[in-house]
Amino acid sequence: MKSSMLLNIAAGAAAAVLMAFAVHPALADGPEVVSGPAADPACYVPWAADTKFFKYPAKTGPFRIALANGYIANTWRIQMIQTAKAYAAQPDVAAKLKEFKVVSTGEDVPAQISAINNFIDSGFDAIVVNAQNPSAFGPVIDRAKEAGVILVAFDNILDTEDAINVDVDQKGLGVLWANWLINHIPNGGKILEVRGVAGTSVDTDRHAGIHEVLDASGKKWDVVEVVGKWDDGTAQKATADAIAVNGKFDGFTVQGGDTGTVQAMIDAKHPFVPFAGETENGFRKFCAKYAGDGLKCTSAGTGPAQVAVAIKTAIDALEGKVVPQSVKLPLAVVSDPDFKDGESFYSDQSDNFFVGNSFPTCGINFDAREIMSQDKTDK
Repeated sequence: MKSSMLLNIAAGAAAAVLMAFAVHPALADGPEVVSGPAADPACYVPWAADTKFFKYPAKTGPFRIALANGYIANTWRIQMIQTAKAYAAQPDVAAKLKEFKVVSTGEDVPAQISAINNFIDSGFDAIVVNAQNPSAFGPVIDRAKEAGVILVAFDNILDTEDAINVDVDQKGLGVLWANWLINHIPNGGKILEVRGVAGTSVDTDRHAGIHEVLDASGKKWDVVEVVGKWDDGTAQKATADAIAVNGKFDGFTVQGGDTGTVQAMIDAKHPFVPFAGETENGFRKFCAKYAGDGLKCTSAGTGPAQVAVAIKTAIDALEGKVVPQSVKLPLAVVSDPDFKDGESFYSDQSDNFFVGNSFPTCGINFDAREIMSQDKTDK
């Protein structure tokens, strides 16, 4: 009786395994690694010469795709949610989507992991994620792989080769900003660095790029760091406090919330100095308005349309098209004296709109009205 029961249990377990593989064939091994190029080589530029190319088993659409966002309390993230919805609503994209779901979980890493697990359990075909931490998602990455769910990380990416990463060179952006400051403050000096959200790969990489270049310049730099969370209000208060404590700075570098930082300078009657910042419309308005008064700027970064590239990548991967494991997107850069109304900034649009929110090589272009008409909430 006992041996018969054991045989029945073993048989049941074997049947469950076979059933799992029948539902998700060949999923344990993940996608097939193939030679390039990608199906859309103009869009899907591999990160490096040794980047792998993936080919997933083709599925039949329409697909269920989710966006698992973390931090939400700044304009970049809000515009990213709106951009995702605008892209999903475009007729040729909507035709391939059975459902598009958005959830934002804040700075709580376990909550974001739980949201991804819920999407896996609910049978979504792909999940795009802006990760709160690059290295904390190992178990849920494994679960997605085992379930045949394609995971695409963008902006704040994942430290794994078992998901697709879509990003710009965030460290390279820090390098660009630091070189700008060195060129415009040739003797070194005191810099205010306004950082982003702690623990994210974007904040860490940009910070590393800034400091590597400054440290290697041979100049003497006194860098004061504050946290602005890529948010105008937070950055404005942090900057005001830093000016009150430290007095005059010789230059500024701000990861986001630049409009707030410039406003704090104006309120404190701080002299305009060289400024390396992101791509907010309000910041670029200030750069154009006060260029003659000493506010010499470089405005560089990446628009929230990264999320649209991530969704496009997920759809193409679900259709069995070849994609790189790591996709490198171009930066959007405008520097003094090239700030022009109607081209690099828009005086009739919100200060909070991030300019350069398109990736033409991927066929992804948005105007402000298309994005701002979208709902900001999860659904």
